[in-house]
Amino acid sequence: MRWSKALIPTHKEDPSGAETTSHRLMLRSGCIRKLTSGVYNYLPLGRRALLKVEAIVREEMDAVGCQEILMPVLSTADLWRESGRWDVYGKELWRVRDRNGREFALGPTHEEIVTDIIRNEVRSYRELPFTVYQIQTKFRDELRPRFGVVRSREFLMKDAYSFHRNEESLDETYREICDAYTRIFERCALTFRPVEAATGAIGGSHSHEFMVLSDTGESEIIVCDCGYAATDERAEGTVTTPDHSEAPGEMERVDTPEARTIEQVSEFLGVEPWRLIKTIIYEVDGRPVAVLVRGDREVQEEKLAMALHADRIEPAPASVIEKVTGAPVGFAGPVGLKGIEVIADHTVEPLVNAVVGGNATDVHIRNVNPGRDFTPTAFHDIVLIRKGDRCAKCGLELNSFRGIEVSQAFKLGTKYSDSMKATFLDEDGKAKPFVMGCYGLGVSRTVAAIIEQHNDKDGITWPLSVAPFAVEILVVSMKSDECIEVAEKLYTDLREAGVDVLLDDRNDSAGVKFKDADLVGMPLRITVGDRGLKSGVVEARVRKTGDVSELPIGDAAQGILALLETLQ
Repeated sequence: MRWSKALIPTHKEDPSGAETTSHRLMLRSGCIRKLTSGVYNYLPLGRRALLKVEAIVREEMDAVGCQEILMPVLSTADLWRESGRWDVYGKELWRVRDRNGREFALGPTHEEIVTDIIRNEVRSYRELPFTVYQIQTKFRDELRPRFGVVRSREFLMKDAYSFHRNEESLDETYREICDAYTRIFERCALTFRPVEAATGAIGGSHSHEFMVLSDTGESEIIVCDCGYAATDERAEGTVTTPDHSEAPGEMERVDTPEARTIEQVSEFLGVEPWRLIKTIIYEVDGRPVAVLVRGDREVQEEKLAMALHADRIEPAPASVIEKVTGAPVGFAGPVGLKGIEVIADHTVEPLVNAVVGGNATDVHIRNVNPGRDFTPTAFHDIVLIRKGDRCAKCGLELNSFRGIEVSQAFKLGTKYSDSMKATFLDEDGKAKPFVMGCYGLGVSRTVAAIIEQHNDKDGITWPLSVAPFAVEILVVSMKSDECIEVAEKLYTDLREAGVDVLLDDRNDSAGVKFKDADLVGMPLRITVGDRGLKSGVVEARVRKTGDVSELPIGDAAQGILALLETLQ
């Protein structure tokens, strides 16, 4: 491609509103342009990077026997109602109507459609197992799109679905695809880590996410030196209770005017936050449930949903809280609470002389003791585990790092085949539900993650495997016929050798060209200038390392091919 004919609109300054390194550099280098919140145009450089990642994904998915299909973006509401997700997926599901008023979803994922295909086409266990996949645009109506294409409302994803006769077969395919993901991310030159993850709206019994390590990542990963790793949504651990050996005191109601939050109550009463018990009223599948956690901890809603086997959990509105507790928001407590299920985290059980809301305006209660003054329906692990807690497996102190989720694998089991009556005839002649797995990989998100890890102060440093172009030929002066002749021959020779080449033949100054070359970050830059030509050489510079070498003009094409081999 000739830069003079290309759409590569670079910017010298950082754009306003860019939140992360990848967002900033994708905008500055002309890879993307924003259309509206969470929606981006991919310009030629960005599209070429997407295609390079797509190619790697296809090769590795095909290598483990997956078959590519293409499903429609539009999915009928009837299928989503069959699976039970129409009403529980949440507001991220983009719902639309046609001219006749029929409801559809813009697919955020395709479990329903693929299950419908397979239940109509596959009859016997002899046809199992198999995996199908697609690479397609997905839609999620994110409340707060951010970080550029990392969390957007329209994005490119590879989603795969496997079908099996039993869990053992699913386990084998799950391992194969996770291994394929490892190869994909290694080929994309990413530093990453697979971690245990929550299943979320997709569902299923087991899940892993592949996390690209990045300080700007929106996900927190909890890790232990023993090898344990999980997202903070899924992490298990032991929360230490501070030593507070003392005799239980008599309950005492105290006025706490305008003290609603943990911080306000803690300061007003002069007690540490961990001595308070937060009572949070949730609506769980339509019914109110009181959830108790220590004052210094947060509820992990995914764990709560799993503990209650619930499809839908959300904080109750103020009207429900007042109806259940008899008090406005900020004064709920477990003492005397009737007609409602009470779920407590394990960290609440050992507390002595805790402080709770008094179920009355501006009132709290001191010296409350679990088991004596109130009895929860059940205790569960429902708090967010964080750095400094203890590993549930070995007892060591947990650490954390931040990461960008680039893929996730799920063991769905029979969640969709049961609800959608998708069955096959097993060898005993009986109808049995398909056992399923699903495997998502964010293609556009992977491109952003690559830039997060491959950049410097001057711009992007693309790995060769995913670079929009392998080589940039930079003509120092378009007024020099000799420079143009040498550059054009190199351009032709490299293209004939199958190399992706960008020829900077613009009539701009050398300074502008060098700045732009660093910004767009192609792996190898070849500089053709009068000074080098006088010595019979062109300059080759590796973008990532800055290593410079001189190549004789007559053997320059072969020298470039040899250098590219070293960058593989």
